[in-house]
Amino acid sequence: QVQLVESGGGLVQAGGSLSLSCAASGRTFSRDAMGWFRQVAGKGREFVAAVNWNGGRKYYADFVGGRFTICRDNAKNTVYLRMNSLKPEDTAVYYCAGEGRRSLIRQHEYAHWGQGTQVTLSS
Repeated sequence: QVQLVESGGGLVQAGGSLSLSCAASGRTFSRDAMGWFRQVAGKGREFVAAVNWNGGRKYYADFVGGRFTICRDNAKNTVYLRMNSLKPEDTAVYYCAGEGRRSLIRQHEYAHWGQGTQVTLSS
């Protein structure tokens, strides 16, 4: 059974930082692109960041503006999202996505999803 489990969410003040982790189990994702998406209540899920299989290529949504960093540790079958300079508008449920195919900014290109972790910003 393939599972992606996110952790690291929580309540943080604006301007603060959080590191999210996504631990995969059930199969290795070392040859797959991985991504992070987020969803605000009442809105659709949006792309945040993605990384190719070996970490050599990374992609970010425009709103990230250099504040977030995606990385991966294939030995641990884990992908991370380091978020700095957080803003109130970053409040959302953050989802990990695995086995990305072609267009990594599109959620339908991913075969596996985690349950999400809540990130809440206080101003």
